[in-house]
Amino acid sequence: MRLISGRMRKVLKLEHVDAFYDRSQALDDVSIEVREGEFVTILGANGAGKTTIMKCIMGLLPPRNGRILFGGEDLTGRPAWVRTEMGMGYVPEGRRVFPDLTVEENLRMGGYNLKDHRALRRNLEWAYELFPRLKERRKQLARTMSGGEQQMLAIARALMIEPRLLLIDEISTGLMPILVNHSFNVIKDLHQRGITILLVEQNANKALKVADRGYVLEIGRITLQGTSRELRDNEEVVKAYLGS
Repeated sequence: MRLISGRMRKVLKLEHVDAFYDRSQALDDVSIEVREGEFVTILGANGAGKTTIMKCIMGLLPPRNGRILFGGEDLTGRPAWVRTEMGMGYVPEGRRVFPDLTVEENLRMGGYNLKDHRALRRNLEWAYELFPRLKERRKQLARTMSGGEQQMLAIARALMIEPRLLLIDEISTGLMPILVNHSFNVIKDLHQRGITILLVEQNANKALKVADRGYVLEIGRITLQGTSRELRDNEEVVKAYLGS
């Protein structure tokens, strides 16, 4: 599996992005950046616009204004499949595994654009090394798996393309607390292996323990940003998100 180096080039940059659903504005002048090797989180309550940011980055919702740059290239007008081929791995909210495919078929779907069969096999074995439970269940239909196992599968599927950037939308949604802890340990380990991560998450306490930096999103606008320590020490963040 190819790992990202620690150089701090900008991998992703959103510049003054506005997004709408029909006439309803979901994002207002959003600017963020993620550098190579970083773990960045976007925090916010339900309905703040976190998933909308992910949809814009992946090309599932075109911004009305602003630009999205990936590796310095303007992605305006490029479809989602092109962004995947450029190196964006996406773990959507609610996991969205293919329910009637087996674990291994799901993983192979994640690596559909790999032309080198040896690379596909190598990445498949790497996914099984990361998630031994998936190897045990490789012939099992995804719909018969637990929520935690499906979350593992969704992450592993996104890793099959050897992403330059791993986008994760609400990793804790619908999971029991013990599985939430496990999921955060998994993505912390992935970051320590050199993978650049952008996580949008409602669970600020967990996210700020694993991320390098963060942004706070409120009703479609970025209201705060800083290192994880700065945000954990911010009175507004503590009051609104950390339960104190």
